Amino acid sequence: MWKRVPAGAGQVVVVYGEDRESPDSVVVLYQKRGTIWERTASWPGHNGRLGWTTDHHMDDEQSPVGVFSLTDAGGSLEDPGSRLTYWQDGNAFPSMQIPEKAHDHDFDYVIAIDYNRLKGVPPFDWNRPEGPDKGGGIWLHMDHGDGTSACVTVPVSGMKTLLRVLDPARHPVVVMGDRERLRA
Repeated sequence: MWKRVPAGAGQVVVVYGEDRESPDSVVVLYQKRGTIWERTASWPGHNGRLGWTTDHHMDDEQSPVGVFSLTDAGGSLEDPGSRLTYWQDGNAFPSMQIPEKAHDHDFDYVIAIDYNRLKGVPPFDWNRPEGPDKGGGIWLHMDHGDGTSACVTVPVSGMKTLLRVLDPARHPVVVMGDRERLRA
């Protein structure tokens, strides 16, 4: 998977699960210093309730495997110092919660994963260039202790760190999937 990281990327968030069906993952931040990639932080996290897929569809409860850019952020809380463009909207984020699947503070902070979304728009923009069946609205967001509909969760300390460190000038990307497919 490292071969698919764009040459211009200077920051990579790697999210991996032990196997294809696991909702448990590890989130690791790597930053390029010269020609060397340094692991600078890591956190426990969660991904789709039913694991990972290379053919994600709306409501399949699996996170897409791949390399995706990270360009936009937002949340229901004020900007904690994000370097990515940050949209705060206390009304848009809570209204998106599905009571049986979301938790009160899931969307306090989010970083949009550029999977089937337009770049340069708020994370809660529902335009889907590849159509609604391919899903979308996949974010890094606050952890609630278990699997998600397709997003990746990170503890609050991790979300704040990522928001403050990810720099659009360094073209950050996320590499995500189960260990087996990430090694391929």
